Amino acid sequence: MSRLSFNHGSPPFVPLTTYQAYSEPEMVERAHAFYESMRRRKTIREFSSRSVPQEVIEACLLTAGTAPSGANHQPWHFAVVSDPAIKNKIRVEAEIEEREFYERRAPQEWKDALAPLGTDANKPFLEDAPFLIAIFGQKSTLMDDGTAVKNYYVPESVSIATGFLIAALHNAGLATLTHTPSPMGFLNSLLHRHDNEKPYILLVVGYPDKDCTVPNIRKKRLSEIASFL
Repeated sequence: MSRLSFNHGSPPFVPLTTYQAYSEPEMVERAHAFYESMRRRKTIREFSSRSVPQEVIEACLLTAGTAPSGANHQPWHFAVVSDPAIKNKIRVEAEIEEREFYERRAPQEWKDALAPLGTDANKPFLEDAPFLIAIFGQKSTLMDDGTAVKNYYVPESVSIATGFLIAALHNAGLATLTHTPSPMGFLNSLLHRHDNEKPYILLVVGYPDKDCTVPNIRKKRLSEIASFL
């Protein structure tokens, strides 16, 4: 369980000194530039085994840690795995759940939706990619006085932090895959995480394989995802 420490004795609010203002033309340019960068991002399933500097992962995790959260409890933990033996164990356990999903639990409607993507129970990327990041949400947080307080908006907070992390990894030149075998309780035992923590996503991180392919799909247009009232 993580410990949340507040700086007692300091004022509850301090002046905002980090905000960076831009002119309207700069705002438009930056917004479009970021969109052009992010629209190049693709979820991949074919990873190279090429190593990634851990410093890059660490910086991206720090970015994820800047995400907003309910009452600033920051109810997340990122377990980073690069050890081949542990990755193998994760793959074995994940594929057990995936076979159960594809063979017994998944309704035909969901199988039909997945069919164009060509996914199945085999997950070689869990060993091929240099890093796996298991993302946990914490039901409660340990305060600096030793008391545990319940966390609220945990799924929302973890989701926002995960979005920050994916964007940061893409910005650094890495590719990702959000893998969600269900259930994922095996990650708690394999990665020595407390029962207080629930695994939400297994993020696969690395470089695309030289022969990597991606589905030819489109994203919805602005008019399909937004309304202005």
